[in-house]
Amino acid sequence: MIPKFIKIKQTFPRPRVDDIAGRIEKELAQMGLSEKILPGQKIAITAGSRGINNIPQILAIVAARVRELGGFPMAVSAMGSHGGGTPAGQRDILASLGITEETIGCPVICSSDVTKLGVTPTHKIDVYCAKEAVEADGVIVINRIKCHTAFRAPQESGLLKMIGIGLGRVPGAEAIHSMGTEHMGQVILELARIVMTKINVLGGLAIVENSYEETEGIYGLKPEEFEEQEAILLKKANGLLPRIPFERIDLLIVNEMGKNYSGTGMDTNVIGRWRIPGVPDPGSPQVKRIAVLDLSEPSHGNANGIGLADFTTKKLVNKINFQATYLNCLTTGILNRVMIPIILENHRKVIETALKTLRLSDISQARVVRIKNTLHLEEMWVSENFREEIINTPGLEIVSQPMELRYNQDGDIQDCLEE
Repeated sequence: MIPKFIKIKQTFPRPRVDDIAGRIEKELAQMGLSEKILPGQKIAITAGSRGINNIPQILAIVAARVRELGGFPMAVSAMGSHGGGTPAGQRDILASLGITEETIGCPVICSSDVTKLGVTPTHKIDVYCAKEAVEADGVIVINRIKCHTAFRAPQESGLLKMIGIGLGRVPGAEAIHSMGTEHMGQVILELARIVMTKINVLGGLAIVENSYEETEGIYGLKPEEFEEQEAILLKKANGLLPRIPFERIDLLIVNEMGKNYSGTGMDTNVIGRWRIPGVPDPGSPQVKRIAVLDLSEPSHGNANGIGLADFTTKKLVNKINFQATYLNCLTTGILNRVMIPIILENHRKVIETALKTLRLSDISQARVVRIKNTLHLEEMWVSENFREEIINTPGLEIVSQPMELRYNQDGDIQDCLEE
């Protein structure tokens, strides 16, 4: 018998910026843009593929400030191989994030053009940069600071990665991923250092988000501050990363995966799996089986990370754009993450089969957690046998009576996490 579920709420610390515009104006002033931008200069502003909160507003304010100083702002696509590596795919991704010429008030340049700038000293990796950034009079880098899903280093996802990989587009992403993940932190640093000697980086806005995907802070950094401050901000971001509050889980059910939640569809730091040959998994939480039920629309069919799961549905697989997914995978070189798991007809079949493979003497005692996605973890359904842990864990609250899973006539769960 499948266990009954209780709905819980998880409360996280919630530091946030209420006056986004005021904060950006202050940070741009700290960067000293008024002394760096001359009338008539073309200024490139990086636009990435991640779903960063308030990103259209942030880009619009930066573009407006550039115009006030007499410059000509342009948003430049900086997303490695995402969007299928094509200008049209990049534009679709940016539009899905609310980034268009109309919303940010300046041209949005999507291109696959790059310029080779050199070779890294240690691993001899070719260094590429978007042609528009190379030809611009100045570049303003904007990105969220966050832990990476494939390696650990003092700097992971942030301004330096945007410079080293994002602006490198497909050739840059392929070059760095060609040597695996072991030294990726060091290589990104070397890539960024070389690019910053070849283009005029004016400064950057480093964004940190809280556990509710709200803007915790926007930090204006001068180029010479990038390395030191990014390491400091990464520690802050890691402390705010939402996590599943249980260490041992028999079955984790993820309602929806997608690029808008994580570059790997499901955040490896949340599910405790990296699936990189030769690299130990994070080890926390310890999850025996993972089932993912659907793929988000903003992913545009890119199912990178599907291989992190053990079970999935026909509905999800039918949404996969294999060309975009495989390009993303082949660029990173981590093939395991796109290997298709066991495919079953519907939610009921997926859950019942996954539970059966646990080989438990009493399935009703399985420790099961069901989440919306790996980004939004403030609400989840968990099996009743977590009750004592919930009661004894600060920040957790039970908000429903025990309930059985309800399926519709197609065998899919009704009202997923919406009750």
